[in-house]
Amino acid sequence: MLAYRHAFHAGNHADVLKHTVLVHVLDHMAKKDKGYTLIDTHAGAGGYSLLAPEARKNAEADRGIARLVARDDLPAAVARYVELVRAFNPEGGLGRYPGSPEIARMLLRPQDHLRLYELHPADLQNLAVHHAGRAHTEVHGEDGFSGLAMQLPPPSRRGVVLMDPAYEMKADYTLVVGSVREALQRFAEAVVVVWVPQVTLLAAQQLPKRLTNAANASQRGWLHARLTVQPPDRQGFGLAGSSVVVINPPWTLQAALKQSLPFLAKALAQYDGASYALEHHEPKATNAKRR
Repeated sequence: MLAYRHAFHAGNHADVLKHTVLVHVLDHMAKKDKGYTLIDTHAGAGGYSLLAPEARKNAEADRGIARLVARDDLPAAVARYVELVRAFNPEGGLGRYPGSPEIARMLLRPQDHLRLYELHPADLQNLAVHHAGRAHTEVHGEDGFSGLAMQLPPPSRRGVVLMDPAYEMKADYTLVVGSVREALQRFAEAVVVVWVPQVTLLAAQQLPKRLTNAANASQRGWLHARLTVQPPDRQGFGLAGSSVVVINPPWTLQAALKQSLPFLAKALAQYDGASYALEHHEPKATNAKRR
């Protein structure tokens, strides 16, 4: 697990989808004055240089965020996300990319709490340095799957869990489902955001369904957004796309993604078969409740 470095993939199509969703979720949480807690179980380094050798090796950002950052015709949710990427580059251009912890630092308010988990020593050190001055922030050099249970429920009874492991180990797929189930048992109101890679591995293909089944313990149902931008390679491998499963999603997220996904499928397409899908389930008993 420690071999994975997101610096090689920062700003790619998967980050675009994941962070568009995350920004919308955090903006929605901030509509109420009461604070909330964001728990990031696999935080990474926080921010990334897109000019570094790691990022330039496969130039994944060129086919992701770089296709969006200069456009002025973005759907609202995508525009909001791109606004933050631009703010992370105050000198102009696109030299750096904000990971989830940096996006959180830009969006969280003084009353909001942040819990970051990361195992890689170098990335952990970066997190500790960059977030040392923020109140209500904890950086843990521990396994996020194990640490999550200790954070739930948060004192304010408002919280978001972001779970996006590297999935380098097949066990991660099972650990994600188990962690989601435990999170919902401890805190049924939690907004849980899980990133899922779109690869040929059977465990990856089954994961969205396993997660939505686990969401039966949630209060406000679930949403599943998928974006496919490229075919597998000749051996059937490679990241063809990704999806995000959101449990207890903000009621505004479905409409935002109905606008954003068709645009992103076209803007980020690397072949003619690029596509998107959006599923949403809301329990009948809570149809009238919106937050």
